[in-house]
Amino acid sequence: MSGVSPNRPQDLAWLLRALSEEVPDIRGSVLLSSDGMLKASDGFDRTSAEQLAALASGLFSMARSAGTKFDDSNDVRQVVAELRSSQLYISWAGSNSVLAVLARAEADPAVVGFETARLIKAVRPFLHTAARPAAATSKRDPAT
Repeated sequence: MSGVSPNRPQDLAWLLRALSEEVPDIRGSVLLSSDGMLKASDGFDRTSAEQLAALASGLFSMARSAGTKFDDSNDVRQVVAELRSSQLYISWAGSNSVLAVLARAEADPAVVGFETARLIKAVRPFLHTAARPAAATSKRDPAT
């Protein structure tokens, strides 16, 4: 990855494709900002990727709230949901970033978890999402 700056936007879908190639039971994955904006995807059409990003953001946020209330920390490593025919893994992927991976039900959770963590660890600086600037407030003269 030499010559690639972690501070510039780039196409990260190839990283997600590599994960799917490493673990064939992965149906698709999305990289999103912690507030739910889609950054990259593999295995989904745009609409489905955006829907998964929004859902993953909500589940990750609820896990952070649970951690704050019951664990004295809002640090979340992973949220896992077992669905009827799929497994959903939502992992912290760096500053303001989350990775959601949808795998088939027969996928080995240890393999999916290990390969997802390995990917995140290897390229974490490139997965960071810059914080959004605060909305500008207009300073209007109340007399006008």
